[in-house]
Amino acid sequence: MAGKFCVSITNSQKDPDKVTVGFVVANAALGSEKDTMVFLSTDGVWAAVPGEAEKLNVGEPFAPLKDLMDKFVAGGGKILVCNPCLRFRKINPEKLIPGAVAAGGAALVEFLADGTPCISY
Repeated sequence: MAGKFCVSITNSQKDPDKVTVGFVVANAALGSEKDTMVFLSTDGVWAAVPGEAEKLNVGEPFAPLKDLMDKFVAGGGKILVCNPCLRFRKINPEKLIPGAVAAGGAALVEFLADGTPCISY
């Protein structure tokens, strides 16, 4: 792969448009052969809870969020979910969607430490 790319998403239930566009961009980065990671934090962690992505559809011209997330994981993308944000919301970090892993901020910092570009939604 030619470099890395990060998409930080802090919205889901509060702004489904942002989480959707975030995963559109993440899939575009994968399509550009970037080692791509999505970091979900604050309200964004809800997207990694089973059954939640199905509730967050924006509509045309965007694909359903669940489809975008499934495509991202199937393409080799990584989804890291802020562990303290999960605990704050009383979400069990062991019950996330397949492909999502609870992690602390240190994992994000490590991924970005070499100057990896990151965009936020």
